[in-house]
Amino acid sequence: MAQQHLVVCSKCGGVNRLPPSRNAMEAKCGKCGNRLFSGHPEDVDAAIFDHQIARSSLPVVVDVWAPWCGPCKMMGPAYEAAASELEPHVRLIKLNSDNEQAVAARLGIRGIPTMILFRGGREIARTSGAMTAGQIVRWVRDRLPTVAA
Repeated sequence: MAQQHLVVCSKCGGVNRLPPSRNAMEAKCGKCGNRLFSGHPEDVDAAIFDHQIARSSLPVVVDVWAPWCGPCKMMGPAYEAAASELEPHVRLIKLNSDNEQAVAARLGIRGIPTMILFRGGREIARTSGAMTAGQIVRWVRDRLPTVAA
């Protein structure tokens, strides 16, 4: 029997059980009613970030950015395009390092944009610098060979 996924809502932080037989792209959060996957990476706060890392059974990619950062702004549309290609197999979220300075410090962020890939609650890879959508997708898939192409 295939195992159901635990998917954390990026809007409210609610944890949802998602059976493999269900179309993930149509699934809605049982707590707030928003779609669990939209192809749009949500900018999350510290509490939802921690919930995503600790409770999700999906790999999570975090883009640490700031609104004043030129390369971060350039990479925004590419990150969104990568989300529409990688979801629902991988969760992509954004973390504003200005708003969440304590989390950025805890993550040891030294430059932005920085992407960090988490799986099973622990960091498995990180990279800094702006990337295209294709580079982001390739970077994730190279580190997660089981993610569907």
